[in-house]
Amino acid sequence: MSADVSAARRRDVLDALRRGAVPAAGLDLLAVGLDRFERAAADDLAAVAAGGSVFKAIRGEYGSGKTFFTRWLAERAKKAGLATAEVQISENETPLHRLETVYRRLTERLTTATFPPSALRQVVDGWFYALEEDVLAADEATGDDPVAFDAAVGELVDRRLADVGRTAPAFAAALRGYRSALTGGDEASAAAVLAWLGGQPHVAASARRAAGVRGDLDHFGALGFLQGLLVVLRDSGFRGLLLVLDEVETLQRVRSDARDKALNALRQLIDEVHGGRFPGLFLVITGTPAFYEGAQGVPRLAPLAQRLATDFTANPRFDNPRAVQLRLAGFTEASLVELGGRVRDLYVAGSAGDAAGRERIERLVDDGYLGELAAAVAGRLGGKVGVAPRLFLKKLVGDVLDRVDQFDDFDPRRDYPLMIAAAELTDLERNAARADDIDLELDDDLELDDDLELDDDLDLDQP
Repeated sequence: MSADVSAARRRDVLDALRRGAVPAAGLDLLAVGLDRFERAAADDLAAVAAGGSVFKAIRGEYGSGKTFFTRWLAERAKKAGLATAEVQISENETPLHRLETVYRRLTERLTTATFPPSALRQVVDGWFYALEEDVLAADEATGDDPVAFDAAVGELVDRRLADVGRTAPAFAAALRGYRSALTGGDEASAAAVLAWLGGQPHVAASARRAAGVRGDLDHFGALGFLQGLLVVLRDSGFRGLLLVLDEVETLQRVRSDARDKALNALRQLIDEVHGGRFPGLFLVITGTPAFYEGAQGVPRLAPLAQRLATDFTANPRFDNPRAVQLRLAGFTEASLVELGGRVRDLYVAGSAGDAAGRERIERLVDDGYLGELAAAVAGRLGGKVGVAPRLFLKKLVGDVLDRVDQFDDFDPRRDYPLMIAAAELTDLERNAARADDIDLELDDDLELDDDLELDDDLDLDQP
């Protein structure tokens, strides 16, 4: 498969891994262990594209790949014609008990296969273009009379948003105000109204008055605006929206009153999805097992616990990928080696060297060496393999494959003792490295940004 990947796509993936980042695209090339979810994911995406709605809860420890899974799912969603948005839940920036903040982050991060975040303006402009085409298709002569044409478009807006108008009449009013400002040449007012439509606070009062709306979006109006956004997406040619609420486990750290409100808001969202209020919505949340099982998480609200209840007593390989809650087992050393092999093959397929050079990469960075590197990186992180993938791939691409490719006499087993700088660790990796079960042998004068050489017997140049 690596040979069929375009040079640009291959370069983007490898550059991201070299930086220690999750690639923005091409995650299917790195999807190890997700094949068991492919059929169920395809079925869910097809159901959403057909006008249904789906809810899934992703469960896994820190480092188990929850974010990778949701971005892999987002890639598949875009290929299926859906728009996507990933929202990080946090106590201060995006509290779940205030759905207006969730909606605002959604519109800020809205993306499609064609447009990066925020794609809200492109989606809305595409919607009006589609409405205008529908008006002209019904009566081409209407286009010769600007007044009649605008009136016809306005009537079509009202008809398409009739259901939304019963719960969020301001949504349709803002759309009409946006178009009116555009046709009048008032770009500043149009941008302000669109910002208000996206849930932004502190929009100029003059722009709101011109659009016939007032105040800021609140918690209850957010659900109506989400419903309206789904209508606009569908009429713009998109088949739905994948909305990911990431790191929902942060609810466990907020005040008890805010936590209870957030859990109830989540319960309400799930009920609305299952009740059919949001046709075309695929809602996904991610959280740790402690969130789903702990006293400060889901069990705190019995109705929510009932909706998310999933039996995980059986062997993980028998987990049901159609269940409401999906368990991610995380990486093992074997799956880390498989992932490294995929990256190596991707690298070799794009190598500019001759056949002998490519053969040299495959020989020096064989599966045996990948196993040594995986074990060494995991060893530096307290033996926690699930935390190791990001750093393993960063070292593999930037420190090993690049050097083997560029230096004919470089042998990673002989010339590359694994070094990990404190500055390149994430908080999660740093906590793993400081675990009580690992002995940190640091020089007395070692500063925080100096290189760490932990457990010398794990150096790759040792027999």
